[in-house]
Amino acid sequence: MNKTRRTLLKSIALTPFALNADKLMAFSKEEAPIFKNRLQYSINAYSFNSELRSGKMTFFDMMEFCAEIGMDAVDITGYYFSSYPDVPSNKELFTLKRKALDLGLDIAWTGVRNNFVTPDVNKRNSDITLIKNWLEASSKLGATIMRVFTGKNKSETHSRDEIKEWLIEDYKTCTNFGEENGVIVGLQNHDEFLFTSDEIINIINRVNSDWFGLVLDCGSLPSSNPYEEMEKLAPYARYWFVKEHVKTQNSVKTPADLKRIAKIIKSSDFQGYVSFESLKEGDTKEIIKDMFSTFKSAL
Repeated sequence: MNKTRRTLLKSIALTPFALNADKLMAFSKEEAPIFKNRLQYSINAYSFNSELRSGKMTFFDMMEFCAEIGMDAVDITGYYFSSYPDVPSNKELFTLKRKALDLGLDIAWTGVRNNFVTPDVNKRNSDITLIKNWLEASSKLGATIMRVFTGKNKSETHSRDEIKEWLIEDYKTCTNFGEENGVIVGLQNHDEFLFTSDEIINIINRVNSDWFGLVLDCGSLPSSNPYEEMEKLAPYARYWFVKEHVKTQNSVKTPADLKRIAKIIKSSDFQGYVSFESLKEGDTKEIIKDMFSTFKSAL
């Protein structure tokens, strides 16, 4: 290509930018577009607990359903892998990752079952190892967050404050490892040891890391007004977990007001994943579709 032609093509390529440069530079700070509530949607594997455990459904089936109804991601829990508590092979992990890519889905979270409030130090250390192994697996899958629990405390010989010290130190250990692997450690408030928004916020602040956050479980905030608890926790949420119920005082389950939850999420300017889980008897797929539709109608 001669010099004259190269110069001509370059001038043509730059013309649109030159013509619009004044417009591009003319945006004031106030006029610049602001993107809010970039919500993405997912299904938690526990919705299909019996189907996955019995073999009637696979992760592939679950992914295809998510894609079919217009969701963006799946939440894959560790204990549905046949190898659990051991991590599956890279081949199995990467096959799932490839399937998600083919369907245009993310694998948004993984999760394990742990107990960091037991007085048994060996058990806590074993669960730290479990979490570290699955943080590595999560990183390989491309998951941005891995859910952990507190566990249930049955000890009568240790104060709650003492138990919280164990909890925080173990979370810090896992969080440091999560940072090394690019995966956020997400505390799911599962009303096993932490029951109020104030307690949950206290733990998050004391761990004090960008790589530790809240998986806000809307169905596990037993109180006289669980929606107020959600509003208090909203600024700390890295992930919203919506169930078909909320818990009032004494852990009584009542149907969730999905539209109200959607408005709380919207007003908090949350940008990220909202996951759905159904525990009802019946056609799980139809129940999830209805939950998804009701939630979105409020936005």
